[in-house]
Amino acid sequence: MVDQNLLKHLSKKYPDVKSATEEIVNLSAILSLPKGTEYFLSDLHGEYEAFAHMLKSASGVIKEKIDVIFGPDLTSEEREDLAALVYNAKAEIERRKKSERDFDKWCKQSMMRLTLILKSVTNKYTQSKVHKRLPKQYAYIIDELLHADSKSNMGDYYSQILKTLVEFGEAEDFIIEMTNVISRLAVDRLHIIGDIWDRGAHPDKIMDFLMDYHDVDFQWGNHDILWMGAATGNWACITNVLRNNIKYNNFDMIEVGYGINLRPLATMAEKIYGDDPCECFKTKIIEENKYDQIDDDLAAKMNKAISICQFKVEGQRIMAHPEYNLEHRLLLDKIDYEKGTIQLRDGEFPLMDTNFPTIDPENPYKLSPDEKQMLEVIEASFTQNEKLHAHIRFMFTYGALYKIVNGNLLFHGCIPMDEDGNFIECTVNGHTASGKAYLDYLDAQVRYAYFNPDESEEIGRNGDLMWFLWLSKSSPLFGKDQMTTLERCFVADKRTHKEYTVPYYKLINRKDICEKILIEFGLDPETSIILNGHVPVKSKDGESPVKGGGKLFVIDGGMSKAYQKTTGIAGYTFFINSRYMALAEHKPYSPLQPDGTQEFHSPHITIVRNMQRRMLVGDTDLGQELKREREELIELVKAYKNGTMKEKNTI
Repeated sequence: MVDQNLLKHLSKKYPDVKSATEEIVNLSAILSLPKGTEYFLSDLHGEYEAFAHMLKSASGVIKEKIDVIFGPDLTSEEREDLAALVYNAKAEIERRKKSERDFDKWCKQSMMRLTLILKSVTNKYTQSKVHKRLPKQYAYIIDELLHADSKSNMGDYYSQILKTLVEFGEAEDFIIEMTNVISRLAVDRLHIIGDIWDRGAHPDKIMDFLMDYHDVDFQWGNHDILWMGAATGNWACITNVLRNNIKYNNFDMIEVGYGINLRPLATMAEKIYGDDPCECFKTKIIEENKYDQIDDDLAAKMNKAISICQFKVEGQRIMAHPEYNLEHRLLLDKIDYEKGTIQLRDGEFPLMDTNFPTIDPENPYKLSPDEKQMLEVIEASFTQNEKLHAHIRFMFTYGALYKIVNGNLLFHGCIPMDEDGNFIECTVNGHTASGKAYLDYLDAQVRYAYFNPDESEEIGRNGDLMWFLWLSKSSPLFGKDQMTTLERCFVADKRTHKEYTVPYYKLINRKDICEKILIEFGLDPETSIILNGHVPVKSKDGESPVKGGGKLFVIDGGMSKAYQKTTGIAGYTFFINSRYMALAEHKPYSPLQPDGTQEFHSPHITIVRNMQRRMLVGDTDLGQELKREREELIELVKAYKNGTMKEKNTI
């Protein structure tokens, strides 16, 4: 039976047979279009420039289209130059200003070529959808170029548009906007499989960019959840966030990008460790700060100061939550402060640094008055930070622990399993669950923790769950037996640094395990795949990102500069269009040089599955929604025609 209330609601928007029929025709046409390209990235880790380049190039999709469109009409070098224009229009324009004898002619030629590329990337969209993604100031002009034929009677009209843009000095801006539109339309939907933050210098810029993107979703990573916890004011999360980013010299991002006040930490660190060289805490300078250049010695002292605070605060949280089973990480009380050694699981080891002026050996987890005061001030920088909370709320609105989209499963870390491949029952906050139910419970609890701030005297208590997900063996976002931060800071013997991965990471080499996971999430093991991030793929050692006989793909290949020596490459991306699924392997990103040149490396693309037939919008999740809407409108038309509903606006 048709829901009469639904029909009444629909009749407000479609008041007669004509308007409802028109929308039925529109929906039917959309359902028959080829599906748009879905693009999957993971573990961006603050590498804004590399991320922007990958998105602008759509992992080689743009270059492929250029090769198809222009083929023998352009040389290989000319096609590479055209791709470079799309990838970084500003840099290429500046280069051409210096190298072209007739720059205006180059602009007209470039606009003509960009128009052909744009026509190619728009051929699977409705005119309405294309128009929505055009820049307002040039929407009319671009729309005219898309529908004018330079070889027909409209040729003069077409040429005059380009000529006028050049004459009035608009060509450069127009070219830049054209390349932006091409990139936006080449990728219909963007999936970020975790870890926007930490290590790299500009996660804030990545989030600003994504908040303005037309269609994006997130599967939270362990570094994301840490920042989400820090935003609640949780000191265990805050100290980890600061240590992670001070370690990588990300002062511009912390103080300028997010406006987090580090002066209390700097003042305290200088006061406590003024004569301490803090050699074990020297920062890793991957990218220089432009605005907030902190002296290297002071940065090391700040790193040590916040690290000691982290170990103290974490110890407090461990003792407050025995159900987290993290007692093995209570290590400050395992230090012999007279001998300068520490007792770990592998034995007793000497410490590289034995200067602990703020630790009371009788009560090692107690914060000193200076440490407590410093954290109280910095906490306010997180809890009252408008920009940070805008980013975090965006992560909640468009993110989750996992996502099922078009029959495929996306998640960042792992599914807790034992060595036999059974889903492990985990208990958090008194609730026990495994597999999909466990992730569903955690997802709901994380949302509650952020949107229902704790008002008790215990600071940021609700954020403890996020901290648990950051470093627990039972966390689907971590996937290791322990996080050996203290050992890496204070013990030279690298055996103590080892973090053993959970069974999941060996099990996923088996096809039956991947199929078991897919079934657990209600998916068809024959047709569905898993897309996974988190663990860098060591390509230089021969490791493959393809697991479980092609049922699972690990697409963290090392976009972060900090990982590239280990992986040998600069990351994997994955895309699914209407014809195939493909894996792209990237070389390290080359930044723009002072002379305006930039070297681009086309990714190596491997098609991993061809579709049995071209996939249409009607075959997607969106298609199912549109089909439901169409069926509802068909019922509305029937109701109008049989008199059950009265038409409006009819004569």
